[in-house]
Amino acid sequence: MYNVLVTKKLPGNWIEYLKRECNVTLWEDIYPPPKEWILNNIEDKDGILITLTEKIDKEIIDRAKKLKVISTYSVGYDHIDIKYAKSRGIIVTYTPEVLTDATADLIFGLILSVARRICEGDSLIRKGEWKTPWYPTFMLGTEVHGKTLGIVGMGRIGKALVKRAKGFDMRIIYNSRRKHEEVDAEYVDLDYLLENSDYVVITVDLNDSTYHLINEDRLKKMKRSAFLINASRGQVVDEKALIKALQEGWIKGAGLDVFEIEPLPKDSPLLKLNNVVLTPHLGSATIETREKMAEIAVKNLLLALKGEKPIYEVQ
Repeated sequence: MYNVLVTKKLPGNWIEYLKRECNVTLWEDIYPPPKEWILNNIEDKDGILITLTEKIDKEIIDRAKKLKVISTYSVGYDHIDIKYAKSRGIIVTYTPEVLTDATADLIFGLILSVARRICEGDSLIRKGEWKTPWYPTFMLGTEVHGKTLGIVGMGRIGKALVKRAKGFDMRIIYNSRRKHEEVDAEYVDLDYLLENSDYVVITVDLNDSTYHLINEDRLKKMKRSAFLINASRGQVVDEKALIKALQEGWIKGAGLDVFEIEPLPKDSPLLKLNNVVLTPHLGSATIETREKMAEIAVKNLLLALKGEKPIYEVQ
């Protein structure tokens, strides 16, 4: 039997599946385990299954004398010191692809919600503030159909967005590290994208080159009628600059599923703005997707422990 550490309960029966072949030490709370708990429990573990809220750094890796594999229940892996783990011969696995469609669906939900003021309308009714019958200038929103969608980053999620945008007859432009010939969209530089898009969607990974990629200067390049949508990582957008942009009307609105600090602090100025739609990091949050992620994360862990090729390994 292998000894493994698991830092969150998982959907479905995948913890029980793991217990068939492993001695499992499980953190039972919904809140992330403190680093001290990981340090105190990892020394004799062959593997660890984590989520994006647990930081696996050099200190933890050094404590894990027997560690063979780190399996993260996420598509991102910026919470792991990949370079150091690999220098120690530790395999790192992740769960891409399976969450692509769920995340792309949520992004379009954010686009529609902020453009058509759906959340504002719901709130107005619940507060008893719908005082008049229908009239021509009441709560006017912005069209999505036929507008220009600018995608920053053309990975799996970016490509899924292209498919969805086609259904809205949108003009699609994108910026990425390279041109993707297979994508039916126009490759442009980032400045052009920001200056010409009605909806700017961020889908890039978080790394040194994308930290605060969308800063004050770039927000000022956007059209005053444009919307910014972010469901990638909060740190890709300079949140203070975005708040200023929303308050001062540099852009028309935003849809945000991720934030620089999560959970979003109760005193965040974003909570006082009615031109932004906020969701609590729900990109992959469907029953089907989260259970499939659990399956892949567990199978990645077991395959790597057995010396077999995992389904998805971070290269």
